[in-house]
Amino acid sequence: MKLTIDTTDRTLTQETNDERRVLGLYTKEAFELISEQWVKIGWDLKYSYTFSWMGRPIIQLPEDMIRAQEVIYRVRPDVIIETGVAHGGSLIYYASLCKAMGKGRVIGIDIEIRPQNRAAIESHELSPLITLIEGNSISPEMVQHVHSLVGPRKTVLVLLDSNHTRQHVLAELEAYHDLVSKDSYIVATDGGMKNFSDLPRGRQEWVYDNPCNAASDFAARHSNFMIEQPARPFNESKLTENITYWPGAWLRRNE
Repeated sequence: MKLTIDTTDRTLTQETNDERRVLGLYTKEAFELISEQWVKIGWDLKYSYTFSWMGRPIIQLPEDMIRAQEVIYRVRPDVIIETGVAHGGSLIYYASLCKAMGKGRVIGIDIEIRPQNRAAIESHELSPLITLIEGNSISPEMVQHVHSLVGPRKTVLVLLDSNHTRQHVLAELEAYHDLVSKDSYIVATDGGMKNFSDLPRGRQEWVYDNPCNAASDFAARHSNFMIEQPARPFNESKLTENITYWPGAWLRRNE
């Protein structure tokens, strides 16, 4: 595909093997095409590695964090579970929302929590709201332990951000979906990698081996979950699609 931006004529020309389209530059369609390329280039240049939250690297696209905030404020979970800790920025982010709302706590799971990251998270002012657990997120012992920490009759939201292979994400979905409350979500993050296979940092197998496909596999097996982009509580634009690293990620429990 070839995109040509003409700021003088205010047009965007899209050329493929089959078609040539000329769009107004200031249209919804042009915005979506440009954004798709911006997301890919930004991912390859590690754009998301340039942000922190309250002192900790967050390694997330800011739009995904804002959309997550919209959901968390609406659902108001008692417990937020995240697999994949890294530097702890997203744990701190979710804990700060819990603190602001006066409700909720965060459980972070990772197969390896590096000592410097653990020390930084545990010394953070929001650490009382965070429980760190080191181990394999899909081991029976870990799954049982997390279930015991949540307890009964809790409103729970789960975000999966550890090993992003299709098989592992599907195993995490199967392991933790029963904790998710009605009208809450389990989120298979970073499915955008299916679109990044042709990038310099990409891998060809990502076309099929990605969290987005794991979410589709899971939804096909579980009729009480549906893939759904959460509704925007505020939108005065004509735009409907998210700029995201998490396409097809949000699985809402409907019963």
